[in-house]
Amino acid sequence: MFRGKNYKESAKLIDKSALYDPQEALQLVINASKAKFDETVELHVKLGVDGRHADQQVRGAIVLPNGTGKTVRVLAFCPPEMVEEALAAGADYAGGMEYVEKIQKENWFEFDTVVAHPKMMGTVGRLGKILGPKGLMPSPKAGTVTPNVANAVREAKAGKVEYRLDKTNIIHCPIGKVSFGAEKLFENYVALITAIIKAKPASAKGQYIRSCVTASTMGPGVKINAQKQL
Repeated sequence: MFRGKNYKESAKLIDKSALYDPQEALQLVINASKAKFDETVELHVKLGVDGRHADQQVRGAIVLPNGTGKTVRVLAFCPPEMVEEALAAGADYAGGMEYVEKIQKENWFEFDTVVAHPKMMGTVGRLGKILGPKGLMPSPKAGTVTPNVANAVREAKAGKVEYRLDKTNIIHCPIGKVSFGAEKLFENYVALITAIIKAKPASAKGQYIRSCVTASTMGPGVKINAQKQL
């Protein structure tokens, strides 16, 4: 794989065989960030579970203490009497069937998160094959299907992130921007890793967190000692 000059320079700062304390790892990610934009810092956590089994799924959502640094556009599916409340809470779009048709007919995706009132799931369900593969389908587990649509909108705007296993049993999640600094990134890291640990399935055997790596958008990965006491 071709690596640019900046990446190679950044990689020299990091010992690939070392396990770093979380704060040190995050500071290294910041130091290694050479891009001309404010890079997103991500956490990649490999778990000792088999997500093919329903009882070993790990999924949930959490509002990061310092947000994600990203402006989140929210689409809220709600009954007509709740539209104004959802918009007042910060939803960029709120409504019902008109947005289902807009997505179906115009391939419209001017949103990052979808929340829905339970009464609307019959309507939203028509979009399962479109929203599902994009990770945008609202779900009760992620707190995006709820009678309190306004609160779900506020949480999404405040920096709520959903974590879930991919097919290789790894969770990929943003924890902020390089500009946050190590302290705020560490606070977000603690909140996320604590939530993942609490979500450990009862049927999981052996070592739960197999590896934990953090990296910025364009930077090299830094291994974290996730066993370190939080």
